Amino acid sequence: MIGSPAEGRVEEILVYPERRGAARECEEVIAVAGVGLAGDHRRNPSRAVTLLSVEAWEEAMAAMGAGLPPRARRANLVVRGLDLGSLVGRSLRIGGAEMTVRGETVPCERMDLQRAGLQEALRIEMRGGVFGPVERSGRIRLGDAVSVVE
Repeated sequence: MIGSPAEGRVEEILVYPERRGAARECEEVIAVAGVGLAGDHRRNPSRAVTLLSVEAWEEAMAAMGAGLPPRARRANLVVRGLDLGSLVGRSLRIGGAEMTVRGETVPCERMDLQRAGLQEALRIEMRGGVFGPVERSGRIRLGDAVSVVE
């Protein structure tokens, strides 16, 4: 079970200074409204931040008999305790920032470069995570709460 739809925690923060480049792990990051995360490569502002659920990732790994770390998905924020698929259309407060979950981050064929079958394993129940724009600028730190804005 993935936890309540109401609150989770930030477990990992990753930015990618270059498109398709290596991840840079951060203890904190500034989310900029209408832009995305400071230090991340330029993205479509409506898809500026990607989130991945640790629990959904672990379900995919168990189904595959694999042990890849969540960073293999290349999401920006790895969170624990949220059913991200149930939050499409909702706003989230993440630390001092806010974003709206706009949709599923559909896994592409590049996932199979990490491990054969990963793309398909992530398609089930939005295991590949979600995306959305930053609506309110603010600082996000490891361990920050992630909660639904009512």
